[in-house]
Amino acid sequence: MAIISDYQEDENETKPRSNSNPSSSSSSKTLSFNATFDPRNPIAILERLFDFLVKETDFMAEDTVEKQIAAVVKAAKDKVKKKMAGEREREAALEGNESKRLKEEKKPDVKEEKKVEVKREMKAKVKEVPMEIEKEEESGARGAVPNKGNGLDLEKYSWTQTLQEVNVLVPVLVGTKSRFVVCDIKKNHLKVGLKGQPPIIEGELYKPIKVDDCYWSIEDQNTISILLTKHDQMEWWKCLVKGDPEIDTQKVEPENSKLSDLDPETRQTNERNDCIFVCVPFTEILHLFIH
Repeated sequence: MAIISDYQEDENETKPRSNSNPSSSSSSKTLSFNATFDPRNPIAILERLFDFLVKETDFMAEDTVEKQIAAVVKAAKDKVKKKMAGEREREAALEGNESKRLKEEKKPDVKEEKKVEVKREMKAKVKEVPMEIEKEEESGARGAVPNKGNGLDLEKYSWTQTLQEVNVLVPVLVGTKSRFVVCDIKKNHLKVGLKGQPPIIEGELYKPIKVDDCYWSIEDQNTISILLTKHDQMEWWKCLVKGDPEIDTQKVEPENSKLSDLDPETRQTNERNDCIFVCVPFTEILHLFIH
């Protein structure tokens, strides 16, 4: 609640009086106006003011009173509009500055983004390198993937195998005769080549062989073919001679075998160990022995 007191009404200075009442217009008496302002009912103070003017002055009797009051109201409204417009402009300016600031803060730094991207790429490469090294080490530790004959194709020769034997193929010049071939087969050693030339194969065999069951021949006049019978016919060879590249025997794909295909010694061993069943392929039984 606001209280307005000592209200001074100077009719001569602020509002023109009608010439219809010379005695009133010539009066310069100052009057006091007391009223209580209630923000919930602002019209009440205007009513009190008009009552005061009616009682104490002739202002309300003038012909132009309505126009004068309307002009005062309009001027007050213009002030309010101007004030509100100014406040809106300030708010808009503040919002614009805040929005601009936020955009500047959110605006990504191209250099920083590049740095972050480079760091990510470096981290990814660092992670990939150990994985590749691990894969290479794992692959190298286990050996190469076998060829279709469960052996390996090398630069100067190739070899294949079954559980019972190893077949070696050594390419030579077309027309090579057997008398020019050097093929020395021993229990733990193999030497193959041509007379007067360095050996093509020479080294200690991966496992012992049965020399009496081994032989060699010339095929198509351009290939030395060697058959080696394994002494231990329950194991896959990783290489032909020690020091040569090895294969991963876990990736060997053996053919299905029957009991009748085995030599008597191997058949007797399997029968003694009760490892052969009619409904189970022999290759699966062999995998059980190997692993």
